[in-house]
Amino acid sequence: MQSLIEIQQQLLPDLLIVMRKRYLILRQVMLSDMIGRRTLAASLDMTERVLRAETDFLKAQELLLIDAAGMRISDAGKRLLEDMEPFYKAMFGLSELEERIRKHFGLKQVVIVSGDSDASPHTKRELGRAGCAVLSKAMKNDDVIAVTGGSTLAQVANQLTVQTPLKGNWFVPARGGLGESLDYQANTIVSTMAKRTGAQYRMLHVPDHLGEEAYTSLMQEPNVREIVEVIRKARIVIHGIGDAMVMARRRRVDAAVVDALKAEGALAESFGYYFDRSGSVVHKMLTAGLRIEDIMETEVVIAIAGGRSKGEAIAAVMRFGHDDVLVTDEAAALEIAAIIDQEE
Repeated sequence: MQSLIEIQQQLLPDLLIVMRKRYLILRQVMLSDMIGRRTLAASLDMTERVLRAETDFLKAQELLLIDAAGMRISDAGKRLLEDMEPFYKAMFGLSELEERIRKHFGLKQVVIVSGDSDASPHTKRELGRAGCAVLSKAMKNDDVIAVTGGSTLAQVANQLTVQTPLKGNWFVPARGGLGESLDYQANTIVSTMAKRTGAQYRMLHVPDHLGEEAYTSLMQEPNVREIVEVIRKARIVIHGIGDAMVMARRRRVDAAVVDALKAEGALAESFGYYFDRSGSVVHKMLTAGLRIEDIMETEVVIAIAGGRSKGEAIAAVMRFGHDDVLVTDEAAALEIAAIIDQEE
């Protein structure tokens, strides 16, 4: 028997176009908190005349609040978006795409948000919100959660909320991170997550990459050794994924190592390890914190990464085979699907 969505696509295709347009307007306004018509029109690639007609309709339905300062979504609009999300995913093929990627990489769950994080900060924020939902569902009492750095994980931290304080939980950095932008350091992110959830946190004040002598010396320090032991016992790891060359430049890796990474076919970077197209580790940077063997033993591993430019990198880390959940965006998911097509 045909689904209602399939019937609508055949008999009322224009209705689905209008529904998608209005859904995207409401979603963009919600992600922006407050936004002007001109900015909204530009972000949706829509003329102001068309947008005015749609926002006037949504205001009349009491889904948008509009005044001289701009527009924001109403409580009724937020509830409608929540109710529409699964329908929207089914209507535009995201549910099918989630299931295809999940099966191909043997994951427990894939969550795809619409848009492209490379092109829209609002999509990156939505990626963070979806990551919050996955993390909140995974957390139990007295958990240790290890978190990597990065702009996407910072979005998760800034939106994380819980119904009851997690007093027995600990957020810890997955590894050292001094040298990165302060806002995106794992230490900053775990502090924010803990404060927003009523949990506790520990910091690891060591550089991201260490020489062998410095590593040996640091690991003899009782305080460092103690926090590293806690990190390596984490039940949940939540991490980002980066393009290998981009991450190497950002971390000021010396030219000889960059050349070696290229020669080894490094395509992706995550938790201090570099992966080739097949998901094999081709290079690791000596760092205090999580090791690859710890990731393999971790009960719940959640990857959050998006943007068309990261499609190949995400696929490479998924082939490594030790993630349980992937949270990504539509642009990256389509790139991953294209890679899957080439393999099949």
